[in-house]
Amino acid sequence: MNRVTKRTWLMGLFLAVLLGGMVVFAIEYVANAGTWITAPGSPHVYNRGNLGCGTVVDRSGNVLLDMTNGRTYSTDPQTRKSTLHWVGDRYGSISAGAVSKYSSALAGFDLVNGVYNGDSGGGVEHLTLSTRVQNAALTTMYGRKGTIAVYNYKTGEILCAVTTPTYDPDNVPDFQADTTGAYKGVYLNRFLQATYPPGSIYKIVTCAAALDCVPDIESRTFTCNSKYTYGTEAITCERAHGTCNLKQALAVSCNCAFAQVAELVGRKNMQKYVEQFQVSQRIRFDGVTTAAGNYDISDAGAASFAWSCIGQHTDLVNPCRFMVFMGQIAGGGSAAVPYLVSQVESGAEVVYQAETTYTPQVMSQALAQKMREYMRNNVEVTYGSYKFPGLTVCGKSGTAELGQGQISNAMFSGFCTDEKYPLAFFVAVENGGYGAATCVPILSVVLSECKAVMDGL
Repeated sequence: MNRVTKRTWLMGLFLAVLLGGMVVFAIEYVANAGTWITAPGSPHVYNRGNLGCGTVVDRSGNVLLDMTNGRTYSTDPQTRKSTLHWVGDRYGSISAGAVSKYSSALAGFDLVNGVYNGDSGGGVEHLTLSTRVQNAALTTMYGRKGTIAVYNYKTGEILCAVTTPTYDPDNVPDFQADTTGAYKGVYLNRFLQATYPPGSIYKIVTCAAALDCVPDIESRTFTCNSKYTYGTEAITCERAHGTCNLKQALAVSCNCAFAQVAELVGRKNMQKYVEQFQVSQRIRFDGVTTAAGNYDISDAGAASFAWSCIGQHTDLVNPCRFMVFMGQIAGGGSAAVPYLVSQVESGAEVVYQAETTYTPQVMSQALAQKMREYMRNNVEVTYGSYKFPGLTVCGKSGTAELGQGQISNAMFSGFCTDEKYPLAFFVAVENGGYGAATCVPILSVVLSECKAVMDGL
């Protein structure tokens, strides 16, 4: 009797464990089946490391990538090059995070039918990118390395995000035979993964900090004789700017004046505002995470600290993150989090629809308004409003020195304050020289194309 009872208990325990395991598996299956079936090793979905089903289109419905029978790209060579870093190459060397995140939907997966709903060949992923703007942006780079990005800081839609160098996936160059360095870093998505010394665009950060924490900053004046010394070290300007206030100093990008502004702000406050403004933080959207920036003054002497407030020293910014910071200024202290994927359809069903989310409030509305005023003044007195017809552009250029005899990186970042065109942007041209001279013509073309797209032209 005891032996029978014992066996009964053991059998009951076994059945309970089995049933429990089945319940756990069922829960895991419902929650994670899409991930399992679309794992890179799945032969049902992947071919040679690439997703083998689904279609990716731009905001106008133009096909960028058809994966239903191999990988078929756009029929337009310029489009293939301008969107390569968002749809990926044939060999998995260029990661397309947005495609990977929604792979189960692109595979047409559901719990009942598995993959490929019927004979559809998978789902459709709609990107916010405009190939019209992408192609124009790529043309304006003239083969130079860098990135150009524009997004709607009210909705989060990325209209343009070009990274160069790039290539035509239907006519892959012989990278090993290239001795010019033209394709160095070609697999890097510079918008997401690169960091750059910001140069004078970082004066936006320092200016905002000064306006917020130095009570009489707007009534103060600063003198520039082309050099501001710290013992044997000096902050230099290309010319003597004479006497200027903070707004004027930002407009003429006076290093010597901003060295004096840095002294008023102080190390503790500068570190505080860099963290508050989140300019060095990563940002995540659509399954991708940007590179982190850098602001480190832990071992900086007086001159090095001053240079850090001017965008040199060890400062680094990520293009996407700094673009969002521009959106935060334009948006009164907060901005929409960017997104690239607007909608994903699996068969007749919409399985994903983008929703606008917002960043934390990084500054007061009053401070944001003041920064908009200052940055609009930059365009009016330095760069020329006429270069941006039909748009109210606010911005700041940067010429980031690289040392070792290298030509400086050219930078420009800012936003439009027009109600109809709420656009924030970032332009970086590696070894491009002066920020304004190189980047403003690029930006003029790209913003004009964005405006046309938003007008439905």
